[in-house]
Amino acid sequence: MSKKIKNICIFASSSMEIDNNFYIEAYKMGIAIANIGCNIVYGGSNLGLMGEVTSAARTRGSEIIGVMPEKLYNFGIDPGECTKFILTKGMRERKSKMDELSDAVIALPGGFGTLEELSEIIVQKQLGYNNKPIVILNTNNYYENLINFFNSIIEKNFAPKITSSIYYIAYSPQEAIDYILNYTFEDKDYLNKKINLKK
Repeated sequence: MSKKIKNICIFASSSMEIDNNFYIEAYKMGIAIANIGCNIVYGGSNLGLMGEVTSAARTRGSEIIGVMPEKLYNFGIDPGECTKFILTKGMRERKSKMDELSDAVIALPGGFGTLEELSEIIVQKQLGYNNKPIVILNTNNYYENLINFFNSIIEKNFAPKITSSIYYIAYSPQEAIDYILNYTFEDKDYLNKKINLKK
């Protein structure tokens, strides 16, 4: 591992209507994070998979850093298991703060907000703004269609082939942790391989 991983950023659903299997795997993810002595940075809500993964990690002693925009907080969203809670003006500032505080990213199943967060962190790494490990946790093949779409983007040359090495697809919480623990950043010059300027 090229640097000590201390804080893992979690992107995840806040929906309370999803199948219980997703909750089980989110719980396992929280325990796995705590077992390697890491903390969680996340969106600050106790709802859905966000609440499940952080609650599990907290029971094993992890610090939980929640980052929530004021608008959601004013709706009455409960911060839940946070040991530190940060309010931001809006969604963009929230994502920036989560990025700033984290050393690795794991995207659990989620909705449009999770997809937005995942897409942005992939582009941030593509442009060289971060070099952290990014894991897509494909619980119950939830992300299979998205992965196929990502592959289509690359196959049709809307992104270079090297883009697929920016993120890692894991099929279990332990696989996600193993990847992060063994991750070594290689400067693959994603940006220069993407841009082909004609003189």
